[in-house]
Amino acid sequence: MNLDGALQTFFAEAEDFLNSMEAALLRMDEGDTDMETINEIFRAAHTIKGSAGLFGLNDIVSFTHIVENVLDRARDEKIVISSDLLSIFLPCRDHIAVLVENARQEQENDAACLAQGKALLDSLQPWLEAAPQQVAANVPAASVATTHASNSDVETNHEAWHISVRFGPDLLRNGMDPLSILRYLRTLGEISHITTITEHLPAFDDYDPEQLYLGFEITLISNASQQQIEDAFMFVREESELKIIPPRSNIEAYVNLIKSLPENTQRLGEILVKSHAITFQELEAALATQKSQAKSSGAVGMLGNILIEEQSVPAEIVNAALDKQKKVSEKKTSGENRFIRVDAERLDILINLIGELVINRQRVDLLSSKMGNPTLIEAVTSMGNFTEAIRDAALTLRMVPIGDTFQKFKRVVRDTAKSIGKEIELEIEGAETELDRSMVEKLNDPLMHIVRNAMDHGIEAIAVRQERGKSSSGTIKLTARHDAGNIVIGIHDDGGGLDIERIRKKAIANGILEEGEHLTRQELFQLIFHPGLSTAEQVTNLSGRGVGMDVVKRNIEELQGGIEIESEVGVGTSFSIRLPLTLAIIDGFHVTAGHIDFIVPQNTILECVDLNSLMHVQGQNCVNLRGEQVPYIRLREIFSLEPKDHSREKIVVVQFGEKRAGIVVDELHGEIQTVVKPMGPIFQALKGIGGSSLLGTGAVSLILDVQQLIGFAINREHLRNNAFSVSAQEQEQ
Repeated sequence: MNLDGALQTFFAEAEDFLNSMEAALLRMDEGDTDMETINEIFRAAHTIKGSAGLFGLNDIVSFTHIVENVLDRARDEKIVISSDLLSIFLPCRDHIAVLVENARQEQENDAACLAQGKALLDSLQPWLEAAPQQVAANVPAASVATTHASNSDVETNHEAWHISVRFGPDLLRNGMDPLSILRYLRTLGEISHITTITEHLPAFDDYDPEQLYLGFEITLISNASQQQIEDAFMFVREESELKIIPPRSNIEAYVNLIKSLPENTQRLGEILVKSHAITFQELEAALATQKSQAKSSGAVGMLGNILIEEQSVPAEIVNAALDKQKKVSEKKTSGENRFIRVDAERLDILINLIGELVINRQRVDLLSSKMGNPTLIEAVTSMGNFTEAIRDAALTLRMVPIGDTFQKFKRVVRDTAKSIGKEIELEIEGAETELDRSMVEKLNDPLMHIVRNAMDHGIEAIAVRQERGKSSSGTIKLTARHDAGNIVIGIHDDGGGLDIERIRKKAIANGILEEGEHLTRQELFQLIFHPGLSTAEQVTNLSGRGVGMDVVKRNIEELQGGIEIESEVGVGTSFSIRLPLTLAIIDGFHVTAGHIDFIVPQNTILECVDLNSLMHVQGQNCVNLRGEQVPYIRLREIFSLEPKDHSREKIVVVQFGEKRAGIVVDELHGEIQTVVKPMGPIFQALKGIGGSSLLGTGAVSLILDVQQLIGFAINREHLRNNAFSVSAQEQEQ
């Protein structure tokens, strides 16, 4: 992979880690404070920092490093991650995202961005400087007291780094000053003890003033990492003997660090070095001992045992590293690491090619039917089955769980609730439900509008909820489920609900509705999607201007979907968004009206019958279907098409959500696989048409927007009934 490709991979992975970090922080905000969650946040920050360092993205490295230090103190149980700290961590996560995005766009981080980063780091200082403390929330008092006593007993020996260094004899000749190294160590912490080793000093007559004979044993109390301490000896490392022994008092911290390491295939020594339990030099010495034992006795000693015998690392840490090694091996064996990252454009190309395959398969079907060769027809049918299997398999590649979109709203609800002084909880149900990736991207804005409205105007203020006998905390629930080839997304709140009479009065005042005009309950609710109509008592920064809900409905209709509302005053409001699973390739039903080909989405069809065989409702475009009055429309009429000669009209009964209607056509041709092609800009305003497709004959067919057609049929009959009622009243007068 070239450098540019590797950098793009970093950006993609950084986005995943940032999402993971935000989700973990929000879980902690909800009370999930276990060590694994803290490890997840630390792992995300650590990986982003390390990868950014490889590409010289120093602003990301320097900022994330401080965040990582605070997280490290939390993992060592020296600080508690409180709600105040979480309120800083979340903006820190956002700032890392800004730095990553600027790097992606190849933009310099301006002064305002850097100033914001500095302000966030300054706000973290109290937690970097705070005295160590135990996390007492979930630990019994006796246990905490015992731990503190243990720490105080061993602090002088075990809460510090021990550095053993024997400088090379030619160090002075090479222009290096060992005292400058000691002075640098003091910037990393406090040197509490230092012993000068003089065992190599020669007799006075043999003394060479240009040769260095001294060594040092140093005790350093510091929060610095082992790598930072090793860097102090960077320029004398090859000439000197250096051994750095990390603090031993908190073995659990090393064990937690080992657990948090990325689950790559690693040797035992690599795990111990990466966790800073041993230095690379200690590992090399142990490997040399292992090799020496093999030569002398013919048996290879276990590396972990050698390290324990040499007192390089405690047995508990070696056991933790062995457990990590075992888990990585088991995951590899069980095939959990089976995911690969694929460019979305490549996936779209594959879907388009399969779409062309579906169209050509229709051509082959037609040709084989004309030839009438039974063997050929059988082979083509078999090929068709494989084509369908390939189509379905390819479409599943574009399907993603909607839970990733839902999770983003946890942060929105948390921050918004705090800003408006309300208590709101977000519940998620059906997060595993999948739909097309392209639709997920377009759903974000409509969902955001509805959720913000629910928080601002739906959920009451705390005092109002208490007066109404409700809990002080309101609830917004996001749900997703599959239903008859569609996905239904619900946004429910337990707020004040929509006042239907208030909506009517506002619509009349705005000239949207006539004074005596009768509308159904659902039609009145749908008025809130009318541009400029808002029943909010006051305009806020979130909502209330009547701008947005019309955009919500338009965006959903562009996805061939619909939205319905149910609400009760004082109880709450529910929005139900119904969408097709995919907009790429669908199963359709081929019909003809006039001389034009149409495709009806298969999952909306209930039945097809001869129109003349049904009983008509007098004076209305309705038929009696087993006791139910079903309104219908003729495609020839609404699209002004020339009728076909001697054709018996057929009615295709369709359903979208709870609504039914009939679509009258001239001919039925049967089921067909359809590749959906978007309509050009000039046809965007055409109602009742959701797209186009090519038939196997090469002819263009139009894909019907069933939801719009059902609405048109119902509204037309509603207007007809209103007109009939007005006429009857006039005759009575």
